[in-house]
Amino acid sequence: MGRSRAMNYETIRLSFRDGVGILTLNRPDVMNALSTQMRAEILHAVQSAERQARVLVMTGKGKCFCSGQDLGDRSNMNTLNLERTLRDEYEPMLKAIFDCEIPTIAAVNGPAAGAGANLALACDVVIATESAVFLQAFTRIGLIPDAGGTYWLPRQIGTAKAMGAALFAEPVTAQQASDWGMIWEAAPDERFADVWAERAQHLANGPSTAYAAVKQAIRGSFDNTRDEQLALEAKLQGQAGQTRDFKEGVLAFLEKRAARFEGR
Repeated sequence: MGRSRAMNYETIRLSFRDGVGILTLNRPDVMNALSTQMRAEILHAVQSAERQARVLVMTGKGKCFCSGQDLGDRSNMNTLNLERTLRDEYEPMLKAIFDCEIPTIAAVNGPAAGAGANLALACDVVIATESAVFLQAFTRIGLIPDAGGTYWLPRQIGTAKAMGAALFAEPVTAQQASDWGMIWEAAPDERFADVWAERAQHLANGPSTAYAAVKQAIRGSFDNTRDEQLALEAKLQGQAGQTRDFKEGVLAFLEKRAARFEGR
């Protein structure tokens, strides 16, 4: 991925610690609603973190993860071009997250609605606080799920649940989302920050080349035949078997100690 120029963020924060990049949506006064500027800053931050960190966490400031598209400006309703907005602003951001070479975690600290819910689902792993809810709110205002919602949901929870979530636009609790397979886990509110931080550090200390291959293999399985997937596994495993991390992992196993992975 090409290098991106430095940017002074106004709607998000990006920090790094011990190999973990933390991208914080920082518009709490509007429940971290997604504006044009925020989408551009998220795209830039993801590209930056991909070069500087070994795992990226996305979370929200305040009580809400993300309320979705910023609908506060009524002056542009007559000229609003949703197709252009999705194509030119959402798609690059979502693809950067989905295709990110390092593992991505959505630490959903509160309600995630509309495009905000699907922003979280674009990440590899979603960890939500138990009080959070996921809401495909689009039909409430006469729209369809976007920002990847019609792609992620059927693959994660099946057609029946995806259709119900989209048509009824009812809140899905974090525990429901976990039970359905929409997210990885729902953590107790009082332990939420520790849980996602521990998960992120685990990945940051892990074999990042293997993680990138895991993502490629699992994502590729939806389009591959059985034989194509077996061939892809063999190719990627062959590459992983040539890494220092593989050799270190085997030695650590034999020596009964924790592995010290170098990553990429």
